[in-house]
Amino acid sequence: MIDEGTITGDTGEYRVCTMPARFTSSSTLPYIAGVLYRMNGRVDVGSDGGPTPDNTDGLDDTNVELTIEPGVIIYASGSSFLMVNRGNTIQANGTATRPIIFTSRDNVIGGSFISDDSSGQWGGVVLGGRAPVTDCIAPGATPGTIACERQVEGAAAPAVFGGATANDSSGSMSFVQIRYSGFVLSGDNELQSLTTGGTGTGTNFENIMSYNSSDDGVEFFGGFVNMKGLVVVGAEDDSIDTDTGVKTNLQYVVAVQRQEVGDTIIEADSNNGLQDQTPRQNTQISNATFIQRKTDDQVVRIRGGTDYALVNTVIVDNSTNGTACLRIDLPETLRAADANLDDVGPPRFESLVLDCATDFRDGSSGTTAAQVQAEFDAGSNNNASFTNTLTMTYINGANEDAVVAFDPTSLSSFFENAGFIGAARAGDTRFEGWTCDSAAITFSNNVGACTSLPVY
Repeated sequence: MIDEGTITGDTGEYRVCTMPARFTSSSTLPYIAGVLYRMNGRVDVGSDGGPTPDNTDGLDDTNVELTIEPGVIIYASGSSFLMVNRGNTIQANGTATRPIIFTSRDNVIGGSFISDDSSGQWGGVVLGGRAPVTDCIAPGATPGTIACERQVEGAAAPAVFGGATANDSSGSMSFVQIRYSGFVLSGDNELQSLTTGGTGTGTNFENIMSYNSSDDGVEFFGGFVNMKGLVVVGAEDDSIDTDTGVKTNLQYVVAVQRQEVGDTIIEADSNNGLQDQTPRQNTQISNATFIQRKTDDQVVRIRGGTDYALVNTVIVDNSTNGTACLRIDLPETLRAADANLDDVGPPRFESLVLDCATDFRDGSSGTTAAQVQAEFDAGSNNNASFTNTLTMTYINGANEDAVVAFDPTSLSSFFENAGFIGAARAGDTRFEGWTCDSAAITFSNNVGACTSLPVY
């Protein structure tokens, strides 16, 4: 660490400790009152250990673990981002009252430098792992194998992920805020708050907040992501983007746009234009509340032969001119299950309610709104004529409480049978404490406004 003097902002004067360009041995960022940590460019946790656990590429700085204590604030600017390389781990576990915050220099300074519309002020957090991915960078490589690897979007130096170790661990992240991310690294490539690439089932995610990313809120490339507690506010592209064969289970999700900012809440793809590419994506979401405020093509777009389940979820369109709730692209996304293709069948909707001016729309390559509605109608306790009674943007009211909930444990043992739809019902404090407030949504009883730093 390098002592770089002090920085002064709205919440006081802080001592600045600048992180090294690479952590070559296991290290801890301790919480010290009045101290902030800074990333000066790309910061690597260890070196890439290769696609297999016994492959260290001849480097001795693998098996590095970066521990970040509750209450720590890390800031950056420009193209800076944190890269947790394969064979290394992060332990960034805050608490409900002292989350870990990754943010921008302008957020530290405050005042006129930051607002509820600020974004794209630094890169983001990237976790690379050794679990299977598709869309390989090596010509002729078989998707889902050790030979199939991918490059992190936009990274100038190699930042590679993928392999064949399903239970790989990249560590743990819980009670974490990632604010004002999404800096353009090169061309049209930019990072989002949280990017995962080939993370395995040994990786733990819980209670993560993305705030005002200039790209997606979160994007998951291949591997496995299991997470309870996800908040995405103000993403300027998709709120939740899943891709390249990822297997994902998400429960208790709030995704809220800023007014007339953003693209879809969900964008899902599996084959990336390549027919019948496996492993197929299979994302399952339970207990979500989605608030669309951008007049756009759709709230949820499922395409590319992906497998998807959206259950116990409330979708509300509050855009100016109306946005369709559901779109499904490509005939292969709607086809019956094929065990030879790792395929579980068309998207599944259960206890899903829609409060949109238009419920369904035609997709590409011949899929129709009628086909989307047929899949919706095949589920149980779905309602396309729903009127939401949400309070505080995300808390259930009488109409939400009246919907019969689906038991998601039938999809995966990861899920809890919450017994209600939506992300939270009255009296639920699940999203309080570790979140921050903005014009887009207020959670209350938390660390304060997103435009300011908490003072403990």
